[in-house]
Amino acid sequence: MSGWQWCNSTTHWGAGGSNRRCLIAMFETLTNRPRRVLEPMERISEILFALIMVLTFTCSFSVADAGREEVRTMLVGALGCNFAWGIIDAVFYLMASFSAQGHGILTLGALRQVSSPAEAHQIIAQALPPVLVSVLSSSELEIIRQKLNQMPDLPRRPRLKKEDWLGALGVFLIVVLATLPVVIPFALIADAKLALRTSNGIAVVMLFLTGYAFGRYAGYRPRKMALAMVLLGCAMVGITISLGG
Repeated sequence: MSGWQWCNSTTHWGAGGSNRRCLIAMFETLTNRPRRVLEPMERISEILFALIMVLTFTCSFSVADAGREEVRTMLVGALGCNFAWGIIDAVFYLMASFSAQGHGILTLGALRQVSSPAEAHQIIAQALPPVLVSVLSSSELEIIRQKLNQMPDLPRRPRLKKEDWLGALGVFLIVVLATLPVVIPFALIADAKLALRTSNGIAVVMLFLTGYAFGRYAGYRPRKMALAMVLLGCAMVGITISLGG
């Protein structure tokens, strides 16, 4: 990995806090650790997003008078919606990656231009998590500054790398693939009412597992977070449907 790639790490939720992620990626570069294409929280949020989108279709689907044509229309709508949003979300991911990389280049450039080590330490401290800053001494911040100044191959402008494209592909695949378990019952089960119950059951299980993974990642009561995710997901679906989404 070339030296400038420390700044090429982001989450597609936006460029806010990109300084922090850039410096975290810098540590991975200095220790020769490979960067993940998608962070766990990014995967979890994409699965939750996909489930909410597909549930707005299945939960608003009336099985009372539903025939095969109505089921087919619902399937096409659900798959088409998540396919389109998978593409849009992937584009957002690339935009955020591009923005964060450019912001990282500007930050590193500003770091190298300041004449006072104290100013450089302040720039680094603002980009790092507060807990990490609290245990770093001035001499350790100075070591970081020196290593950043020694990094070669700093590009003048941001460029999307292989990891960014793989991340965007991962976003797209997660959004689309997370849809399939919820809609497959409608394609395999002739009884629309049974298919809907099966679909809802699968969605609840997926929400539970997503919440459990979130709880483990956050370090806070996975089972409690799993139940909360089910309730949150159902509430968000209800709000989306009530607003005409």
